[in-house]
Amino acid sequence: MKVGFFVTCLVDLMRPSVGFAAIDLLEQSGADVSVPSKQTCCGQPAFNNGDMAAARPIARQVIQAFASYDYVVVPSGSCAGMIRVHYPELFEHDFGWQQKARDLADRTYELTSFLVDIAGVEIHLAARSGTVTYHDSCSGLRELQVHDQPRKLLAGIDDLKLIEIDDGNVCCGFGGTFCVKYADISTRMVDDKVERINETGADVVLGGDLGCLLNIAGRLRRRGMNTRVFHVAEWLADNEPGAGIAEPSGEAP
Repeated sequence: MKVGFFVTCLVDLMRPSVGFAAIDLLEQSGADVSVPSKQTCCGQPAFNNGDMAAARPIARQVIQAFASYDYVVVPSGSCAGMIRVHYPELFEHDFGWQQKARDLADRTYELTSFLVDIAGVEIHLAARSGTVTYHDSCSGLRELQVHDQPRKLLAGIDDLKLIEIDDGNVCCGFGGTFCVKYADISTRMVDDKVERINETGADVVLGGDLGCLLNIAGRLRRRGMNTRVFHVAEWLADNEPGAGIAEPSGEAP
């Protein structure tokens, strides 16, 4: 089973440990994993801002870079959703490229969805101390129906206490360029999210999208909360770094 790993821009630039952890999990599942050197951004920032002229050549580059793999796995519901849902839309007036986009879309999976739905992975890890809660990203939840998969994997950690967030399906306020264009609204949304997280009493927040997690981690720190934040891949691969995800400045939380 040849798997092409789509790193994502944020993982590459902000948190490479997520990529290494994801590859560990994929290799443990029996996948032959490669990271194509010609991959680029998925084009989502341009697409979300209506710049289809910029998004299409980026999408073509990605389609070509991953043409030879049985599956493409992405540690992000947002980027996976861009490829699975929106690439075919980009080429609605170009039949040839639309077919290629649909072919790639059919082979592309968010990480936890691939591990559970395709590879049939079961996690078995010794107990960790403390409790965790889980943030479902909007794209993963709504575009890809990723909800039960990470929880099924986390259930394989002995004695893990998972406490769900009230209104857990509500956006954290990141939304890619949304947090730049509508900063005040975004701040209010992430404030609400960290309040709900604090109410759980969890020591750790897990999630599947680094953008959301950076947003949440930064706000937790600014409000003086000590809750640590990790991508679920780091937790499941038993590669947990000590401090957790920092805010975008890269400073320790």
